[in-house]
Amino acid sequence: MKSKGTLDKIKTLDEMSNIIQALKESGKTIVHCHGVFDLLHPGHIRHFEAAKREGDRLIVTVTADKYVGKGPGRPVFNQRLRAESVAAIQSVDYVLINEWPRATVAIKKLKPDVYVKGSDYANRGDDITEGIYEEEEAVKSVGGRIHFTDEVTFSSANLLNRLFDVYPEEARAFLARFCQNYSAQDIIKRFDDLKKMKVLVIGDAIIDEYHYCEVMGKASKGTTITTKYLEEEIFAGGVLAAANHVAGFCEDVHLVTCLGNQNSQEEFILNHLKPNIEPKFFYRPETPTVVKRRFVDSAFLAKMFEICYLNDEELPKSLNREVCQYLTAHIDDYDLVLVTDFGHGFIGTDIVDVLCKEAKFLAITAQSNSANAGFNLITKYPRADYVCIDAPEARLACHDKFAALEDLALNIAKKLRCSRIAIGSEIMSMRIMRRQYLTRGRRLPLLPSPRRIFTLGYTSIPNPVI
Repeated sequence: MKSKGTLDKIKTLDEMSNIIQALKESGKTIVHCHGVFDLLHPGHIRHFEAAKREGDRLIVTVTADKYVGKGPGRPVFNQRLRAESVAAIQSVDYVLINEWPRATVAIKKLKPDVYVKGSDYANRGDDITEGIYEEEEAVKSVGGRIHFTDEVTFSSANLLNRLFDVYPEEARAFLARFCQNYSAQDIIKRFDDLKKMKVLVIGDAIIDEYHYCEVMGKASKGTTITTKYLEEEIFAGGVLAAANHVAGFCEDVHLVTCLGNQNSQEEFILNHLKPNIEPKFFYRPETPTVVKRRFVDSAFLAKMFEICYLNDEELPKSLNREVCQYLTAHIDDYDLVLVTDFGHGFIGTDIVDVLCKEAKFLAITAQSNSANAGFNLITKYPRADYVCIDAPEARLACHDKFAALEDLALNIAKKLRCSRIAIGSEIMSMRIMRRQYLTRGRRLPLLPSPRRIFTLGYTSIPNPVI
């Protein structure tokens, strides 16, 4: 059973502000440490003890669960357990859960005399998040100073990766090789290089609605299941979600899609696009913008049924011609064309021809869903530089129910003259594989340049997202 003293150390921000004020009035020096502390180890204990020597009272803020960006399955321990663990350490006087993404807000509110970080932050340039600069500026703004301890250090992330690994053996082996070949600086530079890439994203606009219900029971006068409405969530899905995702990496993103002129949802869409996205909307007459309305059992988050508002027939000839003319006039301005084809009538044969003939680098996902199963295959595209589909979509495209995913990938690659393919695995655990095809021993680049063609790199992952 935990001692009452340990739990008494955990405070809210308001409680802590009053305590600090009283401590400072009595001449006490306040020291502040901050971190995730998902797996406490001797390095943390030494760090806290060294920090405590810089003043009279040591306050530790713990990153809230929602802001722990350490990868899948993290944090291992929730924020309350992490706070209790830190509070159990003798040198720690008070613990707070930090409700902001970084420590800067807490620093400004707590106003410590000394803000303490470990020796791995002493070389500020090594902090890939650059948060140390903001934290140092924050503590100086409230009249404090920053101090770096010089104690034995361990990496909680590395320890957790070994002891609480969420990946199967194949994935661990791949990630180990990846870490050997590429440093954090390499990856950051490549992401920085993406900022100047000009991207055109084209595909079906979808409004995804989730209506959460509570099952009440069977209707007394029929076989209907009666539900009680609770709440709803609405998202900009389909190509809109893809464009928003790309816009997080690239500064110049152009969106091309088709809306219905009945219930177009245009205002909602514009309000949910990132500011660096330039949209070009075409309007289909006598048709609503695609809406997928799911009714979800809130207890189990299980979808009960779905209603789709869509017209998935081919575009009218005049509108189809207008889209093709627009693409022909503008597609050459873009380094990358990303196609998210959900098979809802926007991307037909003529648009496919323009994309395949004119795009400098063509990345495609063609989805099979309940509205188009068997009719929207990746093989409708005669050419691609990158393909992202799941295993059932690959099997439909190859008309093969039993072949290995590697063989399906090679089959699709030959048909589309494709340089790189990602296929969602048919098993729940993550499997990451690479298979070189006609590489002649050459290493595949980490990220393909839009102006180069590479040999096949085959990767199998669950639910790949472009």
